[in-house]
Amino acid sequence: MVEGSAPNPARRERWRRSVEPALLVLTLVSLAGGVVAWILGAPDAADGFWIAGTVIAIVPSVWWVVAAVRRGRVGVDLIAVLSLIGTLLVDEYLAGALIAVMLATGQSLDAAANRRASKDLRSLLDRAPRSSRRRCRDTVETVSIDEITAGDILVVGSGETVPVDGWISSPVAVLDESTLTGEPMHVRLGDGEAVRSGVINAGDVFEMEARATAEDSTYAGVVRLARDAAAESAPVVRLADRIAAWFLPLALILAAIAWAVSGTAVRAVAVLVVATPCPLLLAAPVAIVSGLSRASRRGVVIRSGGALENLGHATTLVMDKTGTLTSGRPAGSDIVTAPGYDAVEILRLAASADQVSAHVLAAALVQEAKMRDLTLSYPADVVEEPGTGIAATVDGRRVTVGTLALPSHAPQWARAVLARSALDGAVVVWVTVDGELAGAILLIDPLRRDAPRTLRRLRSAGLNRLVMLTGDRREPAEEIGAILGLDRVYAEQTPADKVSRVRAERESAVTVMVGDGVNDAPALAAATVGVAMGARGSTASSEAADIVLTTDRLDRLADAMEIARRSRRIALESAVVGMGLSLVAMGCAAAGWVTPALGALLQEAIDVAVILNALRALRGEHTRDTVVPALTEDMLHRFSSEHEEMRDQLSMLRDTAQLLAAGDPRQAEDSLRRVDDFLTETLLPHEQAEETELYPALAAPLGGGEATATMSRMHAEIDRLGRRLHTHRRRIDSRGGIDPDQYEDLLACLYGLYALLRLHFVQEEENYFTLAEYEERPDEAPQR
Repeated sequence: MVEGSAPNPARRERWRRSVEPALLVLTLVSLAGGVVAWILGAPDAADGFWIAGTVIAIVPSVWWVVAAVRRGRVGVDLIAVLSLIGTLLVDEYLAGALIAVMLATGQSLDAAANRRASKDLRSLLDRAPRSSRRRCRDTVETVSIDEITAGDILVVGSGETVPVDGWISSPVAVLDESTLTGEPMHVRLGDGEAVRSGVINAGDVFEMEARATAEDSTYAGVVRLARDAAAESAPVVRLADRIAAWFLPLALILAAIAWAVSGTAVRAVAVLVVATPCPLLLAAPVAIVSGLSRASRRGVVIRSGGALENLGHATTLVMDKTGTLTSGRPAGSDIVTAPGYDAVEILRLAASADQVSAHVLAAALVQEAKMRDLTLSYPADVVEEPGTGIAATVDGRRVTVGTLALPSHAPQWARAVLARSALDGAVVVWVTVDGELAGAILLIDPLRRDAPRTLRRLRSAGLNRLVMLTGDRREPAEEIGAILGLDRVYAEQTPADKVSRVRAERESAVTVMVGDGVNDAPALAAATVGVAMGARGSTASSEAADIVLTTDRLDRLADAMEIARRSRRIALESAVVGMGLSLVAMGCAAAGWVTPALGALLQEAIDVAVILNALRALRGEHTRDTVVPALTEDMLHRFSSEHEEMRDQLSMLRDTAQLLAAGDPRQAEDSLRRVDDFLTETLLPHEQAEETELYPALAAPLGGGEATATMSRMHAEIDRLGRRLHTHRRRIDSRGGIDPDQYEDLLACLYGLYALLRLHFVQEEENYFTLAEYEERPDEAPQR
């Protein structure tokens, strides 16, 4: 390409955007002017108006046809151009003016539906550092990033982006790697460990040794991947053009036959006039635009009609994990305390100390405490060490919160916490009080509550292959894959790996990719349809995507899929029915029963019919919608809040069983009494209220009582085990201790009830509590 020619496509696009509305206005004015002149008894003036409108439409139409032919695509516009020219040749000026208006209207609608947004990589490029600080002995100089070579010692300040790949040469570096891995947890690296460009320094200043130039480093590779993947994305073939592939030669052949048989070109023009594919030029774009409009009301921005069409027949879905299937925010999964400490107080002390920290885990602890309505105290004498944690005085007690290297003689409960964290893929935050190890808070990235329901809806919408790509470790990734029933899970994936996987999936099926991080941008661009979680997702992923979910809700993807399926079906239905009617009209025109002007009016009638049908895409199919009454919704929110309050107390069941198994009867008895009090005073009344209040209220929205029958059976089993434990407690109280013959059954009851309640909570939250988020399903938001 010659330098300076790059802007030409942009100029051509701007020119076309200005021509299309002008063409519509001019053709409408010409048609209306001719009608007025004809009514006033000035047929020559009327013909002049109509001829002008026809000629105005011919010029850009010929240009569009030529441009399409150059791209190797002959579409629906060719018949319209032939019809316009034909009407002038046989003096059917009114027919020409009508066709001109239809053509201009179709082009405007088509442009609104199919103008793809530029896959702008501006965010990726803006994040790349332009300069860096290089240390030369005792001096530090600022140099262009292009001047960095392997072996240079670089100084990376707090909040700065690592400019090139290298090795840490400071004792410690705390890094935010979410731009590359998508994982929100900070990483602590030591002297000599490898660091990649594009990650952010989340701690104090550190030094590093460059091992590659900027061009050969990780972040530059991410930018190249996104650019190359976007460039190779296949152009969208319009639904209208696919139908026109067979309709165009058929219309030309029939027009030629009519001319040959009748000996007059008027019949051929009449055939072309009624063959003008306005159902394709108008109805299909109307359906697509209607789908785009309806999707936008659901919080889904679809940037082009082509993306909507592709989404409508996609069969493979590839998803990132963090921020897509999971919340992307660390949350407390459990609090384990040393003997003599209270879990709630440990959380309150830890959150109080962490109030002044900007660390992502600190924010998670503070949020957890606020959700439980704990009263926090402002810390004093705060000392924060990046990568280790924070120390502060809270209510006169010295509290430390953060990482901790356990000694070999660590207590049993602490070693058990480490084992659990490895199995659960959790991060452990250790808490000490006045120098004594007091507790541990386990944090995980929880699964989105609506994820299972959404994936079931997506499968029912036509997606038959669900794949997860994540930079996370294999064990937690495969656990999530098993819970959600995914077809394939790929863990520990780099951005390059993700692009390769998406390309492989795209080769065998129309593929949708969903992600929310900078590291997902190349894969989004490589997919047939890229979907960005735009509410919290990075700008880069939003710009590389064809579809952006503007709310942080995965179920909107299922909404978009259903809207796309329906819009595409209506578009195809409108086009096929309209073209079928046009075929009948073409036969009548070939037989001489329809003149060109009458044919144009007949074609208009067909257009009105198919456009009205296409407008059905503006309305939703409410058969799948679950509308929850306001009182029931309030009830769902209440029971959901109670779940949140009880969730951490469930660990008492497991802890009590562990005390029994460890042979500590005295502590086990005290713990068992607390468990029984929790069950009889809090949990069992909650379950009974769900059974008598919530489930009957859900019967109507869910289509009958059978929808909650399985959960009712689980309620009965929870009640049975709770009563069984209460019987054991009364026996212990009456005999002054635990009999040996109680141990086995107590362990079975405690572990069984713990597992049953965890499963029951998850099922209710996924199946019922998410209904409170669906109550605004009708497209029109309620007035407040």
